[in-house]
Amino acid sequence: MSFTLRLTAPPAALALMAMLAGGTTLPARAANPPDQATPLALTAIMRDLGKDLQGVTDGIAREDWPAVAQRAARIADHPQPPLGEKLRILAFMGKDAGHFRDYDRQAHDAAQQLAQAAQRQDGAAAIAAFANVQGACLGCHQQFRQPFREHFHAPR
Repeated sequence: MSFTLRLTAPPAALALMAMLAGGTTLPARAANPPDQATPLALTAIMRDLGKDLQGVTDGIAREDWPAVAQRAARIADHPQPPLGEKLRILAFMGKDAGHFRDYDRQAHDAAQQLAQAAQRQDGAAAIAAFANVQGACLGCHQQFRQPFREHFHAPR
């Protein structure tokens, strides 16, 4: 499952939004109470991305290149959370928001390459691009998933 969020505002605007939303650095998050007031749209987006990733795996295995291309395009251009939620996330991420955006950009670019490879019916290139999508997802999850869950979700 992918844990990405495309934030395309200029860096100065992102910094301003983060400050206005009440946070500027990632270490400060530990002192903040969990931000559980509103369920996150990002959670549903991640679930859908997970289904699309599974669909790509199935499509590659069956060499169903139209299905792979369709799923890859959905991964590359996944929906975005509403602006208010982005601001909450930016406030939480603080100075690490750039790393978060980089993972999303990597996943986006690799998913576009995957779609192109599928359109060419190039199985080897599709598998290589899919590995890059998964690598971006894994990197983001390893860096951000646990702190994100601790901050935005109720203890389990």
